[in-house]
Amino acid sequence: MNTNSIAGTRASGAQPFSDKVRQFTPNWFAVTMGNGIVFLVLMALPLHFSGQRALAESLWCVDIGLYAVFAGMFAARWIFYPETVKPLLHHPLQSMFLGAIPMGLAPIINGIVLFAGPHFGASVYTLASALWCFDALLAVVVAVAVPYLMFTEQSHAFERLTAVLLLPIVAPEVAASSAAVLAPHLPLETARLVTGAGYVLWAISVPLAFAVLTLVFFRLVIHKLPHRDLVPSSWLTLGPIGTGALGLLTLGQAASGAFAGTSLASVALIARDFGVVGGLLLWGVGLWWFAIAVLFMWRYRREGLPFNLGWWGFTFPIGVYTLATLNLYRITGFSGFAVIGVVLAAALGGLWMVVLSKTIREFTQGRLFNAPCLALVR
Repeated sequence: MNTNSIAGTRASGAQPFSDKVRQFTPNWFAVTMGNGIVFLVLMALPLHFSGQRALAESLWCVDIGLYAVFAGMFAARWIFYPETVKPLLHHPLQSMFLGAIPMGLAPIINGIVLFAGPHFGASVYTLASALWCFDALLAVVVAVAVPYLMFTEQSHAFERLTAVLLLPIVAPEVAASSAAVLAPHLPLETARLVTGAGYVLWAISVPLAFAVLTLVFFRLVIHKLPHRDLVPSSWLTLGPIGTGALGLLTLGQAASGAFAGTSLASVALIARDFGVVGGLLLWGVGLWWFAIAVLFMWRYRREGLPFNLGWWGFTFPIGVYTLATLNLYRITGFSGFAVIGVVLAAALGGLWMVVLSKTIREFTQGRLFNAPCLALVR
């Protein structure tokens, strides 16, 4: 099929499935990130309502189905259209979303622990730990390989730099937060390994993320706001900050349990206390970036915001920041965090419904399967 006929079938909403596979992009995994963070926030809320757990568990099941479909389509693209792989890896924007693949799997692993674990016990936790090992390894591979391609193959310019560059780098710290959810349900030796690995993953990601945040700040000073198509990237800055805070808080709690009664018990207690202090400091940094993102949205409102899959970038960063806020409440008992967390959760729920409805509408009209990296590929 030639380029003109493909364009014609898209316009009529009759894009063939084979072309959808060829045009499938890793941006779709941001959908599982967004859905995943919603059910994790539902489970963390200090308020409870009828059907809360059932709703969260249903979203988890949907997330599993979506991830399986997306993984199948992405694998099919690599198998049946290998000529499209190199353009994807060399594209300075599309390649960043490879980080969404491990990040989209992390909430599913957490859901296995939260929903399946209480019913099926040790075998489920073994499955979750195996998936977590795969997820952590994939996150590290992406965090190394994509920046390497940035340095050697891709074409970047400072005036086009956005917070999208954070996506491959943040993946390891998302896996680190997931480690803290999993570790308390594993045998002690395994729990210690997973907790220690979580700190290593956190260290791989967070310092690099703050280096990128510095560049993003400087780019905004020099070149002002990005194009309106990239508005959701303004919220991505909140992602590594919220996940970093969440990782410190939850890993500190996991460490105090995993290393109790060992020679590292005192170090684990320091890690727990440092998790609270460090989490609070990062949470404060997040307040500034949150305010900036809100102001950006207010400025863009008059221009209109065209929908694309990048809109899912509104959900996950706010969601992890909300989880960090709710964990600060759980650990400190300060009711102010509970109030802020509930307000953020309500905002997240509203954004999720808007983005989900627009995604469904655009999907049914056949507008979302279009890979910019293939514009020059025949």
